Amino acid sequence: MSIEKETIQPDGWAPATGYANGILARPGKILFVAGQVGWDENHRFLSEKLVPQFEQALKNTLTILAMAGGGPEDICRMTCFCTNKKEYVEGRKELGKIWKSLLGKNFPAMSMIFVSDLLASQSLIEIETTAVIAEE
Repeated sequence: MSIEKETIQPDGWAPATGYANGILARPGKILFVAGQVGWDENHRFLSEKLVPQFEQALKNTLTILAMAGGGPEDICRMTCFCTNKKEYVEGRKELGKIWKSLLGKNFPAMSMIFVSDLLASQSLIEIETTAVIAEE
C-alpha cells in the first residue's frame, strides 16, 4: 500500500520551482525527523563547505526515513536553516544535482531560512523533515 500525495497549487499562482506550495498526503504514519546537520554518524564534520554538508544532512535524513520504512518519495515537508546565503546561492547548481541524485523528482513543501548560527557550531545547514509513510 502506498500513500496518496497531491500537490496543492492554487489556481492563478505561478508554478513553484523546486518545491511545492502544499502537499496533501493520506493515509499513513507521520514521521517527524529532527534537524539533521552535515556530520557523520559519529558527529564528525568531514567538510567545512556547504555543499558536502548539505549532501550529508540529506543522507542522514534518508537513513532515518529508511529505518522507519520510508523513502524519499514519502517526504512531504522540509525546513532548511542555512548560515551562509552567499555560499547557498553560489552552490545551487551543485545542490540541485545532489538533490536529484538522492531524492529524484520529489519536491516537498519547503522553506529555506537563513540564520546567523546553528547549535552545532561547524554546521552550515540543518534540515528538518516531515514524511508520511504508508501503513503496511
